Amino acid sequence: MSSENAAQSGERNEHVWDVVVVGAGPAGSSAAYAAAVAGRRVLLLEKAELPRYKTCGGGIIGPSRDALPPGFELPLQDRVHAVTFSLNGRLTRTRRSKNMLFGLVNRQEFDQRLVEAAEAAGADVRTGVTVSRVEQHGPAVPDRRTVAVVLNDGEVVLARAVVGADGSASRIGAHVGVKLDQVDLGLEAEIPVPATVAEDWAGRILIDWGPLPGSYGWVFPKGDTLTVGVISARGEGAATKRYLEDFIARLGLAGFEPAISSGHLTRCRAEDSPLSRGRVLVCGDAAGLLEPWTREGISFALRSGRLAGEWAVRIAEAQDAVDARRQALNYAFAIKAGLGVEMGVGQRMLAVFKRRPRLLHTVMTGFRPAWNVFAGITRGSTTLGEVVRTSPLARRALGALDKA
Repeated sequence: MSSENAAQSGERNEHVWDVVVVGAGPAGSSAAYAAAVAGRRVLLLEKAELPRYKTCGGGIIGPSRDALPPGFELPLQDRVHAVTFSLNGRLTRTRRSKNMLFGLVNRQEFDQRLVEAAEAAGADVRTGVTVSRVEQHGPAVPDRRTVAVVLNDGEVVLARAVVGADGSASRIGAHVGVKLDQVDLGLEAEIPVPATVAEDWAGRILIDWGPLPGSYGWVFPKGDTLTVGVISARGEGAATKRYLEDFIARLGLAGFEPAISSGHLTRCRAEDSPLSRGRVLVCGDAAGLLEPWTREGISFALRSGRLAGEWAVRIAEAQDAVDARRQALNYAFAIKAGLGVEMGVGQRMLAVFKRRPRLLHTVMTGFRPAWNVFAGITRGSTTLGEVVRTSPLARRALGALDKA
């Protein structure tokens, strides 16, 4: 190598980030935070300008709260102490709790604060930046320890490890080869309401088991706005839209003009789907990590993002491909041993719910141990996986439901 080339190579390597995270949602911000607090040079890339709207109910359950950075102050819009359950508008029953079950946030504010926490930990943030692809071989990659993140304008950002957290339509997920097992369509409306209507909903949410197999609707109050949405399997777009329209009308909200109407796809990974490729990891929606029955994704994003950031640090330190692969496998094991178990139970619950929604509604509203489990999960004192692992009664009940 000539002295000129050597000088250019040395200059280039000075600009190699330890960890580059793509996507500044809860998963990406958590990954950037975890890597930054470990003292590494971290760059967080986001295609949108922040803060930005995100279609999401915004429910912060216990596992989400427990995965937040120390001292993080939740921008709560409401605190939930009661849940009303209905079966496509019928058999309505409300269960209440003296203690808060979970909190509700607006995602734009919540996500912005997570990005600020990552910045405070030392991460650099660039917004308005779209990633075209990542390369682990070829002329853009100076050595085997480096990943090239190629932006739409042709700029190349170099890193020792990359975390893909760029949502359910992830380009990084495509690079890794993420395989999906379940895709659902969620439709949502942000509906401003008068104070008298808002007061009626304060502290209480509604969960309505819907008319389509595996579907349900929700009302989440956030001050003077109600977040109203429904979700069902992809391929039922027209029926899902009718469900939302009927749901809003049934609630007496049809006369109020939504401030925002939006939709999105949620995607669950197949059990054998990869979580890494070389020095690239995926987490959150980009990895297809969410609870299949409720499609709850915030806690999965926060928890998988934190793990991805921690293991990305180890990958960045790896001196060869073998060590990098070992660390990536350890990350996959950590995900599967925790979140993977919860997803497995959620898949079983969804299968039961599709076949027997009325039975599940009856159990949830009329069987106190079932309500206690629901409350424990929302508060964060347990998880679906832990309940099944530690409770013989829960295992027998789930087995009976499997056969129902």
